[in-house]
Amino acid sequence: MSRLLAVWAVAAVVQLTGLHLGLLAQEAGDRPVIVVDTSRGSFSFEVFPADAPVTVAHVLELVRGHFYDGQRVHRALPGFIVQFGDPQSRDPARREAWGRGAAASSGRPIGVAEITKKRIHKQGAVGVAHMGNPVKGDSQIYITLAPRPDLDGRYAVFGQVIAGEDLLPQLQVGDEIRRVYVRQ
Repeated sequence: MSRLLAVWAVAAVVQLTGLHLGLLAQEAGDRPVIVVDTSRGSFSFEVFPADAPVTVAHVLELVRGHFYDGQRVHRALPGFIVQFGDPQSRDPARREAWGRGAAASSGRPIGVAEITKKRIHKQGAVGVAHMGNPVKGDSQIYITLAPRPDLDGRYAVFGQVIAGEDLLPQLQVGDEIRRVYVRQ
């Protein structure tokens, strides 16, 4: 049994190392870009695999699995942030629960806090929300609408908006996230 476990562990390390090296190679060239089509229009953001490899891999997996499609913006605070990523938000009858509780995520926390001084909360920063413990961040994504240095060192910034910045302040709670995809 322990030999099988050892083989599995080696395979997991090889797979993760390959994934990490692939993400670093993307950092050297062009970074992946995630496009978010909403009921009000679209915006896109690039991700930083060299600075937050586990976070970026997790979010890209969720995007490619269509996790975000059909959800709704569950938090929109003018001059502060816009947030989405709670699967409960597909059900308007559950609006009071949007963004809260164990069901408000994919159920697979990222497990690491990739917080760096290199990536700060300037306008358009994209980060992973959490309820007080950064390693428990999962699927909820927020975008800052203004510089927020008070968030630096507390949340992992894994991306930056590169198009559609003017749309973000218009988003409201309940706006649909129609489709999220990786631009090739």
